[in-house]
Amino acid sequence: MRIIFMGTPAFAVPTLLKLNDSGFTIPAVITAPDKLGGRGKKEWLISAVKDAALALNIPVLQPVNLKSEAFLHTVKDLKPDLFIVVAFRMLPEVLWSLPHLGTINLHASLLPDYRGAAPINWALINGETTSGVTTFFIRKDIDTGPIILSKSIYILPEDNAGSLHDHLMLLGANLVIDSLKNLMDSSFVPIPQGKGSSKMAPKLQHETGRIDLSNSTLDVINLIRGLSPFPGAWVASTLGEIKILAAHVEELKIDFKDKLYLSDDKTFIYLRTGDGYISLDKIQIPGKKPIDVKSYLNGNKADNWF
Repeated sequence: MRIIFMGTPAFAVPTLLKLNDSGFTIPAVITAPDKLGGRGKKEWLISAVKDAALALNIPVLQPVNLKSEAFLHTVKDLKPDLFIVVAFRMLPEVLWSLPHLGTINLHASLLPDYRGAAPINWALINGETTSGVTTFFIRKDIDTGPIILSKSIYILPEDNAGSLHDHLMLLGANLVIDSLKNLMDSSFVPIPQGKGSSKMAPKLQHETGRIDLSNSTLDVINLIRGLSPFPGAWVASTLGEIKILAAHVEELKIDFKDKLYLSDDKTFIYLRTGDGYISLDKIQIPGKKPIDVKSYLNGNKADNWF
């Protein structure tokens, strides 16, 4: 089977490695164009998938325009049987309809729940206790095609977007291999998705991360978990937007004396929520690197935050 793989970030790399280790022929990898970054944006940065493909000596294609006739001609000449897409951009039909076996996408949710760009983040923000990965055939409407396989896992209380990402990344790589085994069985029939779900996963916006301290403690903690380590939930302060990257529920009964926060300027910073309190564990001050609260308070105070 000749498989062209499409992906860009680290989430896609284990799947590419699994495909290669499993003996599938990968005539090319398609990934995002290189971009300028680093200090002063003077360094060319390559995607995690490109880095992995080069290490495997797999040819890399980096089209700017997925509808380009020259690009489509190049892809056709590679005679792919199947496309596998993991964390790439939306494909035009003229591309995803090329392989005779179709185009498979790996999605980081249990479809039809959390269709969209940020399923990992929204599952945590909404306080879900389970998540998973799904393979399905791409169709015109995003994340709606027939399902090949899905696999669920529990979300642990200590999970954040970073740790759940890593769990699903490895789970997804194995699911893709199992999905290919299904496709090689002539009796296999994919399962059509239902009409959909009220649980959606739209692209994250800056305002998504604003912490409303009038919300419940659980909602505040879930927002922090869902946006950590990136892009980070934040509170507006006199220092600018302070990112709260980790926090836990504070069970003590505290007299805030009408303040939003309380600190001993040595070991803790508490914030008052709509129904309780949270204790901050890790923060990021504008223009600074992430730091744990005790280290921050060793030379700084929180008495000028609000």
